[in-house]
Amino acid sequence: MDRRSLLKGAGLGAATLAGTTIAAPALAQGKRELKLVTTWPKNFPGLGFSPERVAERVTAMTEGQLTIKVFAAGELVPAFESFDAVSTGGADMYHGAEYYWQGKSKAYPFFTAVPFGLTAVEMISWIYHQGGQELWDQLAANFNIKPFACGNTGVQMGGWFNKEINTIDDYRGLKIRMPGLGGEVLRKLGATAVALSGGEIFPALQSGNIDATEWVGPWNDLAFGFYKIAKFYYYPGFHEPGAQLALGVNLDVWNSLTKPQQIMIEDACRAENNYNLAEFEAQNTGALRRLLDEHGVQLKRQSDDILQEIGRVSGEVLREAAATDDITKQVFDSFLAARTNSMEWGLISEDAYKSARRLPFEF
Repeated sequence: MDRRSLLKGAGLGAATLAGTTIAAPALAQGKRELKLVTTWPKNFPGLGFSPERVAERVTAMTEGQLTIKVFAAGELVPAFESFDAVSTGGADMYHGAEYYWQGKSKAYPFFTAVPFGLTAVEMISWIYHQGGQELWDQLAANFNIKPFACGNTGVQMGGWFNKEINTIDDYRGLKIRMPGLGGEVLRKLGATAVALSGGEIFPALQSGNIDATEWVGPWNDLAFGFYKIAKFYYYPGFHEPGAQLALGVNLDVWNSLTKPQQIMIEDACRAENNYNLAEFEAQNTGALRRLLDEHGVQLKRQSDDILQEIGRVSGEVLREAAATDDITKQVFDSFLAARTNSMEWGLISEDAYKSARRLPFEF
């Protein structure tokens, strides 16, 4: 008997041991398709492809037992209805930015980005190792959702403006697309801040319904063509120092999955978080060069005076948010402690290194 026959015979023997057919492993039993709705335009660079990669990873890891069908914004539900669709069971998962749901709780923006908050690395440190995930789970369970960190854009730009911003008073009367608590800050400064989904921004800017917009950074902003309308491109993005993206799973669906399936979904999200952040880091510089060299965009830095005033108002807004309810206060306190830890370590680690790297020496 050759080796192949021996192995084949051994497999048959195991399956019919003592005249009883042994059930196949749970991973091989049955197939299930889950519906994932997103807040992103279809096939959009970075953001749009991110949930597609998660779906592919889950299918591969479960060997086809779980498949995930991805619906772009508007295909199954409008972008900002994704949360309710998953909460009520109309869809199984969403991929989006948690600050879109601040109408549900002021705690939600802390799990995407808040003004002068955490960078991408600091954010994931808080979520994975400093109590952030536990608080996020507690918050989201109130809405029948299990959340995961699933992508990050890194530090974002300050946005596109059809006029220069030379003083803090230039924000007064400005109509700008900025969701989350960053929008609350600009409202306190006299601006009209609105939340628009990605696909709605260009038409609003083109029609004059808004005077300015933030989105992400050079790679995504180039794809949307904002340079065709607004030529002043400001940095840094005080409002989103590391915008954390999220996968939210209907809690009933999550609890119905096997433990191996749950682990695979969680691992797929962790892999995408790393991949997506690296992707933005790799693409942004080249896209910025194109905006400046090919499209005549004027790159502008917000003055320290403006940033200091924005920072002062940001503190007011965050403290007001924290006072809304117990869970938001818990999230705020935990977030602030993680921010303090990161800033203390950062002074002698990344901040110090990057300062040294800018010294004028040959390399």
